[in-house]
Amino acid sequence: MALEVLVPGGSGQLGRDLAASEGEDVKVYAPSSAELDVTQAGAIVTAVSDLVARAKAAGAKPVVINASAYTAVDAAETDEGRAFAINVDGPRMLAAVCSSRGVPLIHVSTDYVFAGDASKPYEPADPVGPKTAYGRTKAAGEDAVLGSGAQAWVVRTAWVYGKTGKNFVKTMIRLEGERETLSVVDDQHGSPTWSADLAAGLLELAGQVVDGRGPAQRILHCTGGGATTWCRFTRAIFTELGADPARVNPCTTADYPSPTPRPAYSVLSNASWADAGLTPLRSWEDALRAYFAGE
Repeated sequence: MALEVLVPGGSGQLGRDLAASEGEDVKVYAPSSAELDVTQAGAIVTAVSDLVARAKAAGAKPVVINASAYTAVDAAETDEGRAFAINVDGPRMLAAVCSSRGVPLIHVSTDYVFAGDASKPYEPADPVGPKTAYGRTKAAGEDAVLGSGAQAWVVRTAWVYGKTGKNFVKTMIRLEGERETLSVVDDQHGSPTWSADLAAGLLELAGQVVDGRGPAQRILHCTGGGATTWCRFTRAIFTELGADPARVNPCTTADYPSPTPRPAYSVLSNASWADAGLTPLRSWEDALRAYFAGE
């Protein structure tokens, strides 16, 4: 079945990779936040109405993948009102309009909804316990979407990096060329996720949804396979650059103070994704190699 996909937040790294995944049977409209402000109800109504019209004209099925988010973790602590508007009010209005027009919605969320103090990978049904303003607003956004009555799914992911925008991989590439050695925290655990792989997974889910085969479980986890620490991730980045990974020294979170607490453990279990019949993302190591190979 051909898809017409609307991606609010289209100028972000995930939004751009979703747009780049467009094909013969998948048409993607990925407006930036300037083009589609999710805090403006009128703009949402117009965008979803246009999506429905385009889908009807093309004989395709409409679907919305919401990649818009306020993701500045530190800034959210002093700007929680703006974070709430984008991460909660926006998804709530988007879900309401999707519900009224019969358009399914896939909403992207984050590992930050959890407390980050687990000892095994988080399952979708595990209790949330965000410790940051960013996490609180994202958790509230999930509730708004799932409580809207819309045909909606929440997909949590983590440690996302891409070819565009600001992200950890690009920062480490820059620092490798600027410093002889780096100290990187080695006591925070997670699963690096290449946004291109995540985009492919979300479009696979969208295809299921419009075919009437959407998962019964409405919250899914989707990250790169496996887990690592920021230090080990950085050493892998150095290796791909042809640099000596021994230049990366481990340190603790206490050695690298941050104005906002980072989760010590935010590994998400991908069992729900596989159980839904969706293709698991490749391991974070394989994805990183592909990223540097320009695949």
